[in-house]
Amino acid sequence: MAMEEFRVLNDNSLREYIKATPSLASKLGGNQLDNLEIKEVGDGNLNFVYIVISPSGSLVIKQAVPYVRLIGESWPMSKERSYFEATALRRQHGLSPKHVPEVYHFDRTMSLIGMQYIEPPHIIVRKGLIAGVEYPLLAEHMSEFMANTLFYTSLLYLTTTQHKSAVAEFCANVELCRLTEQVVFSDPYKISEFNRWTSPYLDSDAEAVRNDNILKLEVTELKSKFCEKKQALIHGDLHTSSVMVTHDSTQIIDPEFAFYGPMGFDIGAFIGNLFLAYFAQDGHADKENDRKAYKGWILGTIADTWNLLHKKFTCLWDVHKDGPGEAFLDDIYNDVELWELVKQKYMIDLFHDSLGFAAAKMIRRIVGVAHVEDFESISDPVKRADCERQALDFAKMLMKKRRNFNNIADVILAAQ
Repeated sequence: MAMEEFRVLNDNSLREYIKATPSLASKLGGNQLDNLEIKEVGDGNLNFVYIVISPSGSLVIKQAVPYVRLIGESWPMSKERSYFEATALRRQHGLSPKHVPEVYHFDRTMSLIGMQYIEPPHIIVRKGLIAGVEYPLLAEHMSEFMANTLFYTSLLYLTTTQHKSAVAEFCANVELCRLTEQVVFSDPYKISEFNRWTSPYLDSDAEAVRNDNILKLEVTELKSKFCEKKQALIHGDLHTSSVMVTHDSTQIIDPEFAFYGPMGFDIGAFIGNLFLAYFAQDGHADKENDRKAYKGWILGTIADTWNLLHKKFTCLWDVHKDGPGEAFLDDIYNDVELWELVKQKYMIDLFHDSLGFAAAKMIRRIVGVAHVEDFESISDPVKRADCERQALDFAKMLMKKRRNFNNIADVILAAQ
């Protein structure tokens, strides 16, 4: 459907839009569109999201608006972010089709994406973690998604010409990158009108972050990596609310922050949010369930995620060693011992990057603008602040000492 200008849709106008758009109407039964069930479910910070169900099918409509929904029109934001989300979804679905929904329709003028509906009983994994539900395949699926999407969009697989072309395409997603730069790497370390924390209990903790010069040196290095390191196409916002799960299915959604950046940012975002869930568990414990066993499961999932990712990623690298990738040419690195050293160096650097970004993502969720339900759903502010303080102290240590860790088992021990 050709639209002359952008407008924010509501239930009624969305219904008419769908009827006039064949790629969407066909997914809902074509002519059977008079009884569509439309529900707005956008609980995120940026967009409007609609679930659309007919007797013959279902889909999701996501529309970007030209401001940060969490804040309002006082914080303008380019609606072009929908283009990058649609493009990233298509690329990532192609590389990991079992774990990324299919895009049916994209309207750049309307900043609108029509895509596969991830049906119940899928829920946001963050909500499952709060409820204490174990997902036995989560680490397996997340490591598969990250290994595939990161390896196949990197110079380990692509030629420099292919890679530079892809980098250039996503460079224009500058506003979303700048938002991340602000809320993850800058605001928590200074006085900002958008920062908040569990006051007064964490007042001194927030001040300590702002006054910690060593921490500032480390986060500056991480910010430079985020801005300058164009390793692979990353999701850009891979927290536990960007993942939907059942016991045997994992679906990754919402890559509107996607761009070519450091691989460790995606890995760290997911691992860091699992650590947040771990430290929040004491606030959800009760007489019937002390959550100790569940805390152990979360830590095991963190360890499995990294270890499986390491295995899958390096296996892909070995398989495609003689492929088109131009980062490490076979006629230079054809010595078996050297080849192993190359992989070891690459993966330990990726590990340290991931730990640093995990720490940065944890800190911003405690003393920055946007918090997580893991902590926010703890009604007792004293108990909530105690959980947040433990997470904050761990994250500060992790950021400062990440290079001292050579395996995920030692990181897990440090968290306990």
